[in-house]
Amino acid sequence: MALESSTLPLQSPSSIREEGNIYRPHNTSEYDSDGMKKLGLEPHTREIDLINRDPKSLNNDLVGIEFEDVIAEPDSSHSFDSIWKASFTTFTISRYWCYRLLTATIGLPLALAWGLIFAVLSFLHIWAVVPLVHGFLIQIQPIARIYAVYVHAFLDPVFDSMGRCLHHLRSVHHKDSQLAIA
Repeated sequence: MALESSTLPLQSPSSIREEGNIYRPHNTSEYDSDGMKKLGLEPHTREIDLINRDPKSLNNDLVGIEFEDVIAEPDSSHSFDSIWKASFTTFTISRYWCYRLLTATIGLPLALAWGLIFAVLSFLHIWAVVPLVHGFLIQIQPIARIYAVYVHAFLDPVFDSMGRCLHHLRSVHHKDSQLAIA
């Protein structure tokens, strides 16, 4: 007896694993309502925007640097037009290719270094800083309770009494004198 593929029931994705994929725990279901696998991209494999390479405007101060911002001739002193055009072309092309060569030779190692630095910082924050802060907060709770009892038992009555004794004093500010007590 041959079974056609259309008559076979699909295995429910929820029966495969209810709590999510162990490699992507936030994806509780890798399948959509039709039982087809969802197309999801990991953060490190997502596509980047090749047109807008500064979407958060980190380098707005460098965007406006052009030939006219660096080199300018006053009206009283002009060079030959061909020299001015060649200077513009030389400046623009040398800036463009110098930047490209520097990013190709130094940019990749720096990207690796910055990736390692931020990975270490993230690791330290997740595995050292946050647990230490939480441990400190747990340890300081009894001290905070003792301090609150001390303030309520000793300092609150003192300042309450001082306030009741001195409540009739008023300060008046005059233009010619600094402070007068009425």
